[in-house]
Amino acid sequence: MEEQKKKVLVLTGGGDCPGLNAVIRGIAKRARKEKTWEAYGSIEAFNGVLNEPQQIIKLTQRKTAGIHVKGGTILKTTNKANPLKFPEIQKDGSVKEIDRSNELVTKIKKLGFDAVINIGGDGSQKISKVLFDQGLNIIGVPKTIDNDLSATDMTFGFQTAVQIATDSFDKLVTTAESHHRVMIMEVMGRDAGWIAIHTAIAGGAEICIIPEIPYDIEKLVKRIDARYKLGKGFVNIVIAEGAKAKDGTIVSRSGEKGSEHVRLGGVAFQLSQQLKDAGCKAEIRETVLGHIQRGGTPTAFDRVLATLFGVKAMELVIHGEFGKMVALKNNNISYVSLEEATRESNFVNKDSFLVKAAKGLGISFGD
Repeated sequence: MEEQKKKVLVLTGGGDCPGLNAVIRGIAKRARKEKTWEAYGSIEAFNGVLNEPQQIIKLTQRKTAGIHVKGGTILKTTNKANPLKFPEIQKDGSVKEIDRSNELVTKIKKLGFDAVINIGGDGSQKISKVLFDQGLNIIGVPKTIDNDLSATDMTFGFQTAVQIATDSFDKLVTTAESHHRVMIMEVMGRDAGWIAIHTAIAGGAEICIIPEIPYDIEKLVKRIDARYKLGKGFVNIVIAEGAKAKDGTIVSRSGEKGSEHVRLGGVAFQLSQQLKDAGCKAEIRETVLGHIQRGGTPTAFDRVLATLFGVKAMELVIHGEFGKMVALKNNNISYVSLEEATRESNFVNKDSFLVKAAKGLGISFGD
């Protein structure tokens, strides 16, 4: 009689990210190699478990073959399914948050799953920590293009986002030079400036504005003016979506119903107007990359990192090492506790060599 196989449930939560499919494939392939494990996927994060009817699929070889080269996630994703603050729309259209975590843990166990692998960013891993404390066998995999998780040296998706941003920046440089313009390119990152500063260095920006270093608009105008002689010249600026002026505020809009996050975006246009109001005479154009940075084929680096994370996550499941998040530490694939994983965010240190090197190249941060 064939021994009943153990089951692991895989899910992707939060924003999509290049490399998610490579993680899913890595988990599924490692599970199949073990012979005693089977991998399943929950559609749209924990919604696949909580919804009626439930949406759970088996991660067969056919379903996962070749998906590592594709952007997005075959399991779909959502940022509106936090089981600790699950959004329930009332009859009057208002949203009430309810805690469905106990219900979720009970359902997962009743479905016969021996473990869960939660692929997501800071918010997802905080959920993992609570569910682990409630008795769920869970492993976290760090995912974010923002690179803002301090417990891992790098997250997959970040390198792809930087490559996309750099490719876009390179195209804007030629337009700026041809028209003697100031080109402002806005990139993602929320409260962290990693994408912006890496793109600025890679692309050769004159100005880089990040959330960690509030800018002085007068200093930016002086820097721009210094680039123009007799009306000729050009300037390329990279700005992170969470950046703000000294004594200023970030540009945000209300989040969608059920989402815990405010929507950032539009700071490029704010900066443009501030420069004009401060007397900048050059023509200014703005470009907001937005979700372009989240999509498309992951770079080779992100495919490798994501695959290694997937394999390591499955091996932690096999060995019963729950309550952990896989991590890249000193060029090794390791793991940390979920508590350590969610203790603090990873921001650009203004005194780091990265910032000092950028300034050494002549890049202004407006400080």
